[in-house]
Amino acid sequence: MRVLLIAATTGYQVREFADAARRMELDLVLATDRCHVLENPWGDDAVPVRFEDAPAGLERLAARGPFDGIVAVGDRPAWIAAQAAERLGLPFSSPQAVAAAKDKFLARERFRAAGLPVPDFHRVRLASDPYQAARAARYPCVLKPLGLAASRGVIRANSAGEFVTAFDRIKKLLEPERETSLQVEDFIPGREFALEGLVTGGRLQALALFDKPDPLDGPFFEETIYLTPSQEPVPVQRAIRDTAQRAITALGLARGPVHAEMRVNPQGVWMLEAAARPIGGLCSRVLRFEPQATLEEVILRHALGEDVSHLRLAAGAHGVMMIPIPRAGVYIGVGGLQRARQVAGVEDVVITAKEGQKLLPLPEGASYLGFIFARGASPKRVELALRESHAQLEFQLARALPVVR
Repeated sequence: MRVLLIAATTGYQVREFADAARRMELDLVLATDRCHVLENPWGDDAVPVRFEDAPAGLERLAARGPFDGIVAVGDRPAWIAAQAAERLGLPFSSPQAVAAAKDKFLARERFRAAGLPVPDFHRVRLASDPYQAARAARYPCVLKPLGLAASRGVIRANSAGEFVTAFDRIKKLLEPERETSLQVEDFIPGREFALEGLVTGGRLQALALFDKPDPLDGPFFEETIYLTPSQEPVPVQRAIRDTAQRAITALGLARGPVHAEMRVNPQGVWMLEAAARPIGGLCSRVLRFEPQATLEEVILRHALGEDVSHLRLAAGAHGVMMIPIPRAGVYIGVGGLQRARQVAGVEDVVITAKEGQKLLPLPEGASYLGFIFARGASPKRVELALRESHAQLEFQLARALPVVR
């Protein structure tokens, strides 16, 4: 059996899928946004696909077929996968549905049309006068790039002055991108959650519901701890799942993994996104399913048309902490790693930052220092283990020297 995996060259998850495919004895064909001129520069025999030039990439993908299934890691790869699936006759969500899911404005429009709770929102062109846009906004509000993920470029503004500052930061961040607008929407108070699931024939199978114990009130929205199973009352969990299903229906997502984010307050469940991709980074390692299956294995089996509805999350509580970058600088190293790994309940501490790497925190940054994984009898114990492990780590960051011209 052959599965096509479309991913960015910088994605952490490619190796996870490769390991899963090896255990399952599948032939995994990788397609990435690597340079198409160089001949196999990474030694992975990946098909070169430019995410901004889909037609040329689709020709290369078709030439490497046939395939029995298709999987994508990331928002842009999912859009390419949707087009490739349509071209190759493979089950996946439509390109139109995936495009709506990855665009914050289009998603909000579809949620509103479906009767879901949405904040007041509108687009502002990056060429606009930020002072005029600030006068038209309601506060507090949140400014968001339309196409970036993982809270990158998302900034809360409580006043016109903060709006202008946020606008300028996002505009500078988007200079390399092809975006011409950003989104402004009312801030949604409440607790934040994440749902990991699979969609089959438009129906959601919830695999895990994560609590996010840290408040995400801004001015930036850096995620840290995910805990599952959720400790919310059953009616709240049911409302989250039902609202996620309505969002998936509104977007038109038909098949594949979905990672949904939402906020809950006394007014109900407010969808932030329902992305046509699995959870990012190395976070998937926190999920294990009976009997002994990783999330990547589950996704691959689903892509091949297998029935995975019987799979259940392994017993106990599971948690991951995405280690935040405290300030901009050049990564030198970390102390206390052995102590952090020895904390009771901690399964592993993985440092993904590389020596000499320039690091930026949110809202400009797009990465973490690493990940901490823990398991235990209860989510509270897992949370405490994650926090204690993080407290043992001592990161050394040197200030980046200015470029001399």
